[in-house]
Amino acid sequence: MLPRSRTMPSRIHHGAIEERHDIRHYLQVEVQPNAQNESEAMNTQANYSKCFDDDGRLKRTGTFWTATSHIITAVIGSGVLSLAWAMAQLGWVAGPTVLVLFAFVNLYTSNLLTECYRSGDPMTGQRNYTYMDAVKAHLGGWKVKLCGWIQYLNLFGVAIGYTIAASVSMMAIKRSNCFHKSGGTDPCHMSSNGYMISFGIAEVIFSQIPDFSHVWWLSIVAAIMSFTYSTAGLGLGIGKVAEHGRFDGSLMGISIGTVTHAGTVTGMQKIWRTLQALGAIAFAYSYSIILIEIQDTVKSPPAEYKTMKKATLFSITVTTVFYLLCGCMGYAAFGDLAPGNLLTGFGFYNPYWLLDIANLAIVVHLVGAYQVFCQPLFAFIEKWCAQKWPKSDFVTAEYDIPIPFGGVYQLNLFRLVWRTIFVVMTTLIAMLMPFFNDVVGFLGAMGFWPLTVYFPVEMYISQKKIGRGTSRWLGLRIISVACFFVTVAAAVGSVAGVVLDLKTYKPFETSY
Repeated sequence: MLPRSRTMPSRIHHGAIEERHDIRHYLQVEVQPNAQNESEAMNTQANYSKCFDDDGRLKRTGTFWTATSHIITAVIGSGVLSLAWAMAQLGWVAGPTVLVLFAFVNLYTSNLLTECYRSGDPMTGQRNYTYMDAVKAHLGGWKVKLCGWIQYLNLFGVAIGYTIAASVSMMAIKRSNCFHKSGGTDPCHMSSNGYMISFGIAEVIFSQIPDFSHVWWLSIVAAIMSFTYSTAGLGLGIGKVAEHGRFDGSLMGISIGTVTHAGTVTGMQKIWRTLQALGAIAFAYSYSIILIEIQDTVKSPPAEYKTMKKATLFSITVTTVFYLLCGCMGYAAFGDLAPGNLLTGFGFYNPYWLLDIANLAIVVHLVGAYQVFCQPLFAFIEKWCAQKWPKSDFVTAEYDIPIPFGGVYQLNLFRLVWRTIFVVMTTLIAMLMPFFNDVVGFLGAMGFWPLTVYFPVEMYISQKKIGRGTSRWLGLRIISVACFFVTVAAAVGSVAGVVLDLKTYKPFETSY
């Protein structure tokens, strides 16, 4: 029988109140009988404050740089690869303008959200460990359940989207090598299923990382990979523009009557494509759904919101510059026929090894990004089950597994089973509906307004007690309503795209 873990407090939390009681009880039993006098007791308590925060949880160690790496890993995801396609739908005028506007909206609302991490005083108020906790503390009622459903369904959808994106990049590497090996005589068609299963197996392993605070190293690796493939895509785009000696594209985007691989673009398809492009750009900035969870890893002092505001400003500035460069250069290289996945659009051109490196970097990045997005969902389910069945060893017990040269891993059987089932589910759904562009657009639309705009605005109004009808209240409302219409439009366009895709595919038989 494996030895039961004696870690205090339990790694699976049963709620803030219960945790505080556990810590106090632990201090009473272990500390007070050994204290010879009052000063010695105070010194012992001071030593414990070095290990635990003011709420009894283990002390956080996150910094500006770890928060930045989490944000960049979440933001510069597979969405960057669809930006050239989005630019092609919108054109040279609207494309960059919409991209910059989304950046400003995300920066502004993210700053509002950082101030809602603590209820009441932003320095000493009660901490909200998750996005749902923040909504519960500031808004309460039915909005808490609504937020939970939207947030966790969105995270579930992101996991599916990342599985699809990773399989596309893995196939691109295989096809590139196949093409060069055959000298161009073999079309190298292949199924995506095996690559999705391979990605799923990797995620089953990495999903056993206990919680968000333990993902920091994977997040840093993923952030480096995101810059690697973005730089490769940018370089290839510049090279293709130099080869042509001109910038392709048009002021208003793809024209009606243009012949694409999917057929001739009609007036209605032009509208759907434009709306879908809005969703793709929204998805490229979607990280607010895990902002509170990232902020909960940041140590204090200084106040968490100050560190997060700096990390958010730095991250969004860097990513927006990369987005503009990749999106614009990709559009300049391919014009109105820009592909849905930028790197696959370069075909098998030399230097094909650079494309292989870029696609490999995407796969590594998506492995880390999958974990960054899914850890909040894992934590929510595990906390709920621990509260539901607190006496179940299967749910709450942890067992010490010695790892050669790596210390001790604490195995929880429920975590092992449930996270494995989750990864299997996302992999199967990805195999059923591998529509990369339309899935990306729909995910962006579904999560953008409620999680990036509506809830942060509502919580900030409640937190700061902004009076109804004041100029600031009115300005925040205008931003929220405008973004709502963008979300509805993008969702409609994405659903229309999925409906068109459903007419031409067979389940589990998708090939490239």
